[in-house]
Amino acid sequence: MTTTTLDVQRHGPVARVFLNRPEVRNAFNDGVIAELARTFAELGADASLRCIVLGGHGKAFCAGADLNWMRAMAGYDWERNRVDAQALAEMLWALYSCPVPIVGRVHGDCYAGGVGLASVCDVLVAAEGVHFCLSEAKLGLLPATIGPYVVKAMGEQAARRWFVTAERFSAAQAQAMGFVHECVAPEALDAKVDEIVAALVANGPMALRACKKLVQDIAGRPLTPELRADTARRIADIRASDEGREGVQAFLAKRAPNWLG
Repeated sequence: MTTTTLDVQRHGPVARVFLNRPEVRNAFNDGVIAELARTFAELGADASLRCIVLGGHGKAFCAGADLNWMRAMAGYDWERNRVDAQALAEMLWALYSCPVPIVGRVHGDCYAGGVGLASVCDVLVAAEGVHFCLSEAKLGLLPATIGPYVVKAMGEQAARRWFVTAERFSAAQAQAMGFVHECVAPEALDAKVDEIVAALVANGPMALRACKKLVQDIAGRPLTPELRADTARRIADIRASDEGREGVQAFLAKRAPNWLG
């Protein structure tokens, strides 16, 4: 399915969503934001889906906000700015909370709000030569709406620098700080993405979603009795499930589990 803003492809249990505005370096506006939120809500509700790849067509992954949209926002009052920013916040939450693991395919430069999109991916693969930039301070702004996701993804200490300097940083630097998981030659990008997709699809469908939610729920939490009880309940739930029983039985019998059949 291709719209004016997104190219959505479906192949079995894998969906691929490409930003489809190459003429403006995949910059987003209110229409792109609404389309991303709707698309990921629909994909997340599809129980047969095991992986979503998020990428972009053209030279850039995402250049941030569309210039025409920025010109319009320059005339907004405070309340209109808040409503506009809230829509972006809800879109980022739709992607972050999507139960299906998201693999980010960053083939080209990734600036401002584009870094926010990259931050909500569960696995991030970038091509060598790609640059990232949290450029908001250069415009007298700040990366507020994307901030919670970016800080989670790159860590507080790295964010202290890149938020305030608005410098560009390379894919290699992004990997060194833990923001990017894999940094590969441009010609190897799709092979690496496909390798990760294959690893995801080989796992239990329910387990994939449960593992993603587990990380989100326990990250940064203190090791309280309540947390220990919660984690014990989660493993008991999945061990007693049909998928959990099948997975263990297949492992012991040295055969493929039924979800690979």
